[in-house]
Parts: sequence; C-alpha cells; structure tokens
Amino acid sequence: MIHNIGDKIRYLRDKSGYTQTYLAKRLGISRSAVNSWEMSLSMPSVGNIVEMSNIFHVSTDYLLSNDEKIMLDITPLSNDQREIVIKLVSCLNDANSE
Repeated sequence: MIHNIGDKIRYLRDKSGYTQTYLAKRLGISRSAVNSWEMSLSMPSVGNIVEMSNIFHVSTDYLLSNDEKIMLDITPLSNDQREIVIKLVSCLNDANSE
C-alpha cells in the first residue's frame, strides 16, 4: 500500500519510466530534491505537486491523500464508453459488498 507522497512520487515516476534526473529537469529542480521527497525527508512545494499531477496524469488529491482510491482518467472515452465503465465499476462494487 502506498500511503505517503514520497512513495507515490517514486511509484508514479517508476511506472512512467522516468529517472529522478528526468523528473527534476521537468520540474526545474535538482535531482537531490526529488530524492529527498521520495525518502520523505522533505515535501514538494504546492507548485511542484500541481506540476507532478499534470506530468503523471493524476489528481493533486491522489498525491496528497492517505487513502487508496484509484483515479482513472476516462475523459478520452466516448460518452457511451464512459457509461459502460461506470456501470462496470458499480457492478463490481455491488458484488464485493455482498
């Protein structure tokens, strides 16, 4: 389970195939700053959190929250496809609560 922002940054960075150096360059900061966040020695600024949410295509809420909610961007899908995804998730939730 990923609970803190440092672990989430590391997870998203690894999942995206980015190095600490690459992420640092995208943010205009030092690699050691990214390393410090991932080790939970310091926190990124609000501006860096917003920029990372754009880079990794996640919400700032995901980066900052302690819960395990998964955010999925379905905006590229058609309205019909979105409706199918929503119904599928609802069915799965209902099945899990039985």
